[in-house]
Amino acid sequence: MGAGAAPQGTAQSVPSLGLTAPSAPLGWAWRLLAPADSGSTCRCKPTLPSEAVEAAQELENQMKERQGLFFDMEAYLPKKNGLYLSLVLGNVNVTLLSKQAKFAYKDEYEKFKLYLTIILILISFTCRFLLNSRVTDAAFNFLLVWYYCTLTIRESILINNGSRIKGWWVIHHYVSTFLSGVMLTWPDGLMYQKFRNQFLSFSMYQSFVQFLQYYYQSGCLYRLRALGERHTMDLTVEGFQSWMWRGLTFLLPFLFFGHFWQLFNALTLFNLARDPQCKEWQVLMCGLPFLLLFLGNFFTTLRVVHQKFHSQQRRSKKE
Repeated sequence: MGAGAAPQGTAQSVPSLGLTAPSAPLGWAWRLLAPADSGSTCRCKPTLPSEAVEAAQELENQMKERQGLFFDMEAYLPKKNGLYLSLVLGNVNVTLLSKQAKFAYKDEYEKFKLYLTIILILISFTCRFLLNSRVTDAAFNFLLVWYYCTLTIRESILINNGSRIKGWWVIHHYVSTFLSGVMLTWPDGLMYQKFRNQFLSFSMYQSFVQFLQYYYQSGCLYRLRALGERHTMDLTVEGFQSWMWRGLTFLLPFLFFGHFWQLFNALTLFNLARDPQCKEWQVLMCGLPFLLLFLGNFFTTLRVVHQKFHSQQRRSKKE
């Protein structure tokens, strides 16, 4: 045995850290602290035994399973209706009592969105290029009011039954309902005609993007549910969420273009409101919701992209 070697099973000195290594049974833990070379200060990489890694992975999987079970149990507990559902439906119990009923209602909601999106594309195209009548425009705006009102009611019922749609993606349907209602009451005139074609073109583009989102999000959700990474009651949304990062980032340019079109609509309406010939209160009251929709959609999407980008950077640094 060389003069500089320490006997096996005894403590070893590590000059660069000023610490003393424990005996052999704890050697794997000591390697977390000791550098590879006593004369260097290189970054240490943890090296856990395979048994510890497997145990940690198994524990993590069990925690995910328990969390899913608790979430499923919570979905079947009776809930008090929120303010909106209480105003619309009263104290009716809207909790569905089986997984089949919940999934069937969610599937019906998704089909409703798809069919109405296609109808809105066709009607907005007809009003924009084939008909120029305030009557058909009013029918289109009435359909928008009914569509968004129905969405808010159905989403509230789905939330009561375990769907995890929340935050801005719920609020923006209420804002859209208000905006469509104001557009419905806007009388025909010079200001309306100046904004009409821009609004119909925007509605056509927005419905097209919503169709793209439904088509690709539904496929992505189906795949993630099969892998156990998403809940069965998760819904497609008219925006971008963290689970869409893998495979759906190509939708981001379409979304951001639509967000800035909302800003353009708001600025156009604010400019029309300053016109001396503008007498309608609807001009300003439509500009404010468009601005609110832009701010909410843009910054919510930007926050998701920012969070995913930084999480990927942290993951790459760890590797």
